[in-house]
Amino acid sequence: MVVCGDDGLAHRLAAELRGVYGEQVTLVVPPSERGVRTQVVGRARATTAALLDRVVNATVNRAGAAASEPVGTAQVMAAAEPTEEALGAAGVERAAALALVYDDDETNIRAALTARRLNPRLRLVLRLYNRRLGQHIEELLDQAAALATGNGDGAGSDASTTVLSDADTAAPALVATAVAGTSKVVQTDGLLLRAVERSPMAGQLAQPGLATLAVLSSDSTEGGAEQGPELLPDGAAVRAATGRGTVVLEQVSYAGPELPPARGAVAFASLFSRRLRWSLAGLVGCVLALAVALWVVTGMHPLSAFYLTLLDLFAIDDPAIGASVGRQILQLLSGLTGLLLLPVLLAAVLEALGTFRTTSALRKPPRGLGGHVVLLGLGKIGTRVLTRLRELRIPVVCVESDPEARGLATARRLRVPVVLGDVTQEGVLEAAKIHRAHALLAVTSADTTNLEAALYARSVRPDLRVVLRLYDDDFATAVYRTLRAAHPRASTRSRSVSHLAAPAFAGAMMGRQILGAIPVERRVLLFAAVDVGGHAQLEGKTVAEAFRPGAWRVLALDTGASGGRREEPAAEEAYEELPGSGLVWDLPDTYVLRGSDRVVLAATRTGLAELLGRRSRERAGS
Repeated sequence: MVVCGDDGLAHRLAAELRGVYGEQVTLVVPPSERGVRTQVVGRARATTAALLDRVVNATVNRAGAAASEPVGTAQVMAAAEPTEEALGAAGVERAAALALVYDDDETNIRAALTARRLNPRLRLVLRLYNRRLGQHIEELLDQAAALATGNGDGAGSDASTTVLSDADTAAPALVATAVAGTSKVVQTDGLLLRAVERSPMAGQLAQPGLATLAVLSSDSTEGGAEQGPELLPDGAAVRAATGRGTVVLEQVSYAGPELPPARGAVAFASLFSRRLRWSLAGLVGCVLALAVALWVVTGMHPLSAFYLTLLDLFAIDDPAIGASVGRQILQLLSGLTGLLLLPVLLAAVLEALGTFRTTSALRKPPRGLGGHVVLLGLGKIGTRVLTRLRELRIPVVCVESDPEARGLATARRLRVPVVLGDVTQEGVLEAAKIHRAHALLAVTSADTTNLEAALYARSVRPDLRVVLRLYDDDFATAVYRTLRAAHPRASTRSRSVSHLAAPAFAGAMMGRQILGAIPVERRVLLFAAVDVGGHAQLEGKTVAEAFRPGAWRVLALDTGASGGRREEPAAEEAYEELPGSGLVWDLPDTYVLRGSDRVVLAATRTGLAELLGRRSRERAGS
């Protein structure tokens, strides 16, 4: 496996592949980054930390390639850019998979095109922020691999291209933490699923949900570690775990207030102020009264009376010389009404223009706003989080210090209030109504800014729910424990984006479609869509026989997948297909998994590695 990157995600991904899957890894990083980013991987696994701490000193030649020295089953190279020479020195021609996780989309695309040419059978994983471009890149590289390997339809080839975004991977967890106090959320086939923590007294037996994912530590609420969590327990383990909480998978549906008009659309009633609307209504009433009076005085037809009144109103009609006194008085009154109408019409035009102008500008938080989420930072992560929050119809107030931030256009399109200013300055959070907010979500790129904002918000409102995005996972853990100890009654969560995103990238490099990851205390559960064919642990076995407690569990059958062709189930087999998806849940334990099936399963990282490792050894033996 070859991993190329310039930030903490590359190091954590290399540690994931090396420590969990036991793969041989070559890590390619810029020379200036090697001495700065090595500690972001954390010290969760001693072997992985020791591996990354033994970074060798390498020099880059004039061509841009790097000399490297192997370290056990891994090696670290220094290369300024992922050029053809650097990729060749990293062994891309012989590699099984390549991950390009640079922070720049163009760098990843350029390197992916070069790598596909060097090794058409290479499994590529790209980190791209632009999702639409990522779809086109996937199709282009897969087509190039199919033509180069002689498989026009791509069948029988391990070459594949997967485009992921660390922002998309981490955003659902950050949003769920801010809204519901949990980051245990995964999206699959149009569904939003969440893992709910249920206390022993919550009656989890009455509402088992879709599946029981874990049994929590015996004193997890107290922060102890006397008895760790049990992932993917069987029924006997759940029944035996008395006095311990559980994690249950549920489908989430949302009902809330209507979203504001999309794409800057403006309601007609909002064009004019209430005072102006009453003024216009009064003038219309005066015109109608004058028309009725003219009809009564002169006896002419009502339409003619209304027409003459309008002519008098706009000073178009001839003077009523020689007419009756009533007609002359009405003409004067009509002219006076016309004089009053001119400023009202001018005010209406100005207000309409101002309303259209403000729809393209940033909105300010309205008075009386409460129960909202204060989002700090509209960068790459913040923009994705903002989109998720608005999809869930949750009111948001954004705070951004950079007037040129990429997320401001999204906030303007969604008509979300934005406060421009440095969050560390006094009065900025107050302008975002932090004292009446439901949660604070700090996702700026500076750890100190996020921490300072969280501490200041806690001084304003001690019970505020706070979620911080922190770069270093060890630092995030330390901050979480300290804030939890200082404010035991408040909800505090600290998340590392690289920690949330690395399992999905690692799973994609192993050749599986990772749907999401759910943290359970300090461990992680992966949700993957796996083809049953070729897996001896799944193919030909019933759902009950395929269940491996603590390793993996089949959750659903994907009937919409191209590889998921299956026969019609027997009449006695009961299925539950959730609306809006092609997933069949509540599979009976007697259902036999066929080679053509495609299933959604939950697995631990070691469990998924065991599935993939056995299949790799079987292929190698054959």
